[in-house]
Amino acid sequence: MADKQKLVRDADEAFEELREALSGLDESAMSRVWLGAWGAREIVIHISGWHREMIPAFGRIGRSQPPYPEGVSYDDFDAWNARFVEARRHAKLNDILTELHASHRDFVAAAAALSEEHFAPKSPARELFEGAGAPHYREHAAQIREWREGGAR
Repeated sequence: MADKQKLVRDADEAFEELREALSGLDESAMSRVWLGAWGAREIVIHISGWHREMIPAFGRIGRSQPPYPEGVSYDDFDAWNARFVEARRHAKLNDILTELHASHRDFVAAAAALSEEHFAPKSPARELFEGAGAPHYREHAAQIREWREGGAR
């Protein structure tokens, strides 16, 4: 199986792990702060935010352009995360969860539209896909499961 195909399959599997970790959490539980200043709600929002940022990056890569627009840097992850969360602070839980699923679907589709050579080790597309994909999902799914095992429902 080619690298791209493996990466896409892994992202879908890890996304399902994230969905399972979130399953059954209501508005109150999702809004409970337990990870610094965040709860599961903010985790979901920021994952969708990264998806939305990476989708056009894949398009630029496909056009043989740099992944980021000139003058844009994602080096300050905390500032971007805060921006994503603030923009959706008042969104309804159902809308946030719907966006998570739609943004994952679109994120994977945008990456899958690239040719196999874009997924060579250390390539920009692969690094972006892994950065906002499977490892990112698994990191947060593990945090959510650990929190829930501590008594959250």
